[in-house]
Amino acid sequence: MKEKRVRDSYTEQVQMVTQAHLNGYGRLFGGTLMEWIDTVAVVCARRHSERNVTTVLVDMLHFKAPAHANDTVTLCANVTYVGNTSMEVRVRTYVEELDGEKKIINEAYLIIVALDERENPVRVNRLVLETDEERQEWENAILRKERRKKVY
Repeated sequence: MKEKRVRDSYTEQVQMVTQAHLNGYGRLFGGTLMEWIDTVAVVCARRHSERNVTTVLVDMLHFKAPAHANDTVTLCANVTYVGNTSMEVRVRTYVEELDGEKKIINEAYLIIVALDERENPVRVNRLVLETDEERQEWENAILRKERRKKVY
């Protein structure tokens, strides 16, 4: 099995919030943000696994603050944990101010499974952890995995 570093599959997506993305309160629709989160997470997982993938679970989608019309929204995805056929991907979403300062508005964890040509689960590349933050995120992912086993 190949090994890949966290930074090898790191993925960013930038969106501009337009009127079409707003709900009746003038804020970004949660469903639109969830679509963006899923897209950036899937690209990240594909880069890591070098396979087609499917999202099987969105865990802990935490809306911390709203985004409004004309906001620049940046979504940052990285693999935090790999099992045999699945990967946990964290997506942090920020509103970027005109001066470049970023404020986090959402954090989500997704479980994504790699697929073979017949759409069956297939082994994924191992994850090389290089920083203390990456190792801590791995440990936290194990705790989330144990919690999910009890819930699902």
